Amino acid sequence: MRDLVLAVHGSAVPEAGATVARLADAAHRLTGAPVAVAHLDHQKPSLPYVLADRPGAVVVPLLLGDGYHRNVDIPSVARHFDCTVTSGLSGAHGVGLALYDRLRAAECAAGAPADAVVVAGAGSSRPGGNDGTRTAAEQLGRLVPVPVTTAYCSANGPGAPRVAEAVEALHAAGFRRVALAAHLLAPGRFTHALAAVPGVCAVSAPLADHARVAGVVAERYRATAGRKVLVGALRG
Repeated sequence: MRDLVLAVHGSAVPEAGATVARLADAAHRLTGAPVAVAHLDHQKPSLPYVLADRPGAVVVPLLLGDGYHRNVDIPSVARHFDCTVTSGLSGAHGVGLALYDRLRAAECAAGAPADAVVVAGAGSSRPGGNDGTRTAAEQLGRLVPVPVTTAYCSANGPGAPRVAEAVEALHAAGFRRVALAAHLLAPGRFTHALAAVPGVCAVSAPLADHARVAGVVAERYRATAGRKVLVGALRG
């Protein structure tokens, strides 16, 4: 059985590692495969270090957008170790359902539903890097009876507003209970920033340790583990 390697950004926030560890455990239960976590930034073990001990592994990018990491640096490392890179999580239906569940839990904790929702993504300047957030917002918009818009934790040019700007615009339009649906995987500086945005009634928890996300990871692994494909050939 081929190893499953989760390629994650990494974070200096201790809770991030615990969140991803819960996902790794769930993915192991679903697939039966040996599971390891490799980091792209901030933490060790690094992706090259992990793959050196697992040639031929299946690498699942634990990324919600198809930016630089998914399309450039993960495939360039993986090909040196004869590893296969699957699609990331961008646009997966299971991610949209997990986002809905997290939003509902946050609204319940706040005591009332929102009358508008901002889907808050990390943000990317790469072509296609924000497609995952936009798709998640479209999916969420089909599940909730209120307006849903997108915004980003980092600036990304025209058409990509900051989260606080989007909240202000909704309040100016007459909405009073604005919730943030965090299109983020694990605790970190962006989740901390969302918690400090003024004028919101609820902020949903990150997604990585939701059962739906583990299901997406397992699907990605199973679709690839039984066959050899060109590294980087699959795109999310």
